[in-house]
Amino acid sequence: MPLLQHLCADHAPAALAFEVTNRAYFAGSISDRGDEFFDQFSARFNALLADQEAGGGAYYVLVAEDGSVLGRFNLIFVDHVTAELGYRVAQQVAGRGVATATVGELSQLAAGQHGLRRLRAATSHQNIASQKVLLNTGFVAVGPADPADIGGKTGTWYERALAAM
Repeated sequence: MPLLQHLCADHAPAALAFEVTNRAYFAGSISDRGDEFFDQFSARFNALLADQEAGGGAYYVLVAEDGSVLGRFNLIFVDHVTAELGYRVAQQVAGRGVATATVGELSQLAAGQHGLRRLRAATSHQNIASQKVLLNTGFVAVGPADPADIGGKTGTWYERALAAM
């Protein structure tokens, strides 16, 4: 059974393999991160760890029993009660409820461990799968997203109020 784990330095090789393996799949529904992302992966990964240590966000990976990464899930803190949620799951588990289950689990962690009261997420109009995940985990559409927020594509912001834990 996959486990949701806080991102740590040991996850770097598996996280890079996840991104490389799924690059074309991700580009079908979200903007490609470009070659620069992969060329500078180590520095970017270390920046996420530093941001997490400084309290700017909480970053997670969904790890399979074999140690491979099946998904990445990010909470970027907007203020002391709100975070922006970002996530992506591997093609091999897409459509199997993995993203929905993990976003649900992360929503509980957001309230219980991080003291958050609201999550926000933006998705493009073309990313039907992500829209379904958000709606199935208690998010509601709240308005248009600026294309700058979602890789130059048009989309919608969603929000979810979190129960106090």
